[in-house]
Amino acid sequence: MNDKIAIKVSSLSKKYTIGKQKEGTLKESLSGIFKSSAKKVDVFSALQDISFEINKGEVLGIIGKNGAGKSTLLKILSQITKPTEGSIEINGRVASLLEVGTGFHPELTGRENVYLNGTILGMTRKEVKAKFDEIVAFSGVEKFIDTAVKHYSSGMYVRLAFAVAAHLEPEILIIDEVLAVGDADFQKKCLGKMKEVAGHGRTVIFVSHNMEAVKNLCERAIFLEDGKLLKDDTPAAVIDFYLQRQSGTLLSQEFSYDTAPGNEFVRMKSVSLTPMRKDQKNVITVKSPLAISFEYWNEQDGIATNLSLHLFAATGECVFNIITQLPVPVLDKGIQRAQCIIPDNLLNTGVFSISVMVVRDTSVPMFNFENILTFEVEEERENTNWHGRFPGFVRPNIDFKLSV
Repeated sequence: MNDKIAIKVSSLSKKYTIGKQKEGTLKESLSGIFKSSAKKVDVFSALQDISFEINKGEVLGIIGKNGAGKSTLLKILSQITKPTEGSIEINGRVASLLEVGTGFHPELTGRENVYLNGTILGMTRKEVKAKFDEIVAFSGVEKFIDTAVKHYSSGMYVRLAFAVAAHLEPEILIIDEVLAVGDADFQKKCLGKMKEVAGHGRTVIFVSHNMEAVKNLCERAIFLEDGKLLKDDTPAAVIDFYLQRQSGTLLSQEFSYDTAPGNEFVRMKSVSLTPMRKDQKNVITVKSPLAISFEYWNEQDGIATNLSLHLFAATGECVFNIITQLPVPVLDKGIQRAQCIIPDNLLNTGVFSISVMVVRDTSVPMFNFENILTFEVEEERENTNWHGRFPGFVRPNIDFKLSV
């Protein structure tokens, strides 16, 4: 491989087997070797014949919808899992941050996990010690550095994990969407640190749904869809290509209890978005008030639970965030319902998506339902002399007049 290349991916494919051999007695299992008694097995292709190269010092963005194959690709590049077909060649030490707390031992303190992660990344104890104060200061968890990380919030986890990965000077830094867990200030620090890492000639691979972050940070981007690499170009060109393909809408979802997304705390039953103007039916325009309704199963009694709704533009920026109510109500076990109204003359034209997070008290995430609804706002104006699109994500009807 050329010395100027950090990563070379050749004809990479990854397949997963869905289903398993029919279970039974030992006799049945042995006879199954000679008989065609196996349960039908489906094969899912997470990645299909992907090839690309990343130069040393290059910052590559990877975009695509959930399920496109981004995380699978990163796990292969991080050598967590092996490809089914094809090969990867890596020139340099890799540090990956793919999930909150990746590589952390919950029973160890933050201090111990910094040294543990450093060792995993191939650093000596002396090298980790030289960077330790800088890592802790960047993470902002100084007060809790000698506390077991099992007591950390998800935000504290990701801040410390990112600080370790970025400060131990790997040749290749792989960052997944986990930065979305941090607050706005920390995300700015992370983006700044990644620019600094890239500025020192190291390679950065950045996966994000935030198109502006990809534009600002990356020199190049690739777009994955259904496990295939469909576009490899400048970030602006790839993002435009991606947005052109996101024209579909999803105005409602309903789940049975067995198939509902969630966990031991909460499971989503249904969610819907309805235009409130009777003359519009399912057409949404800038003058449409929108009702967003939720139903979910609350699985435990006596938990103070809140809903936090995020409205995202197609480019990934959060337009606004709202919560159900304060003080946070303590809910009984069973089906819970909530509704909010987005007023008319607020949203601009464009494609938007809704994610909703169920939060304990005011700050502890219990479950996050990403991109649960997608909708497009169309134009509706009385003055037909204006044919362009107004800038921005919102277009409130504010009284603004010239004095005569």
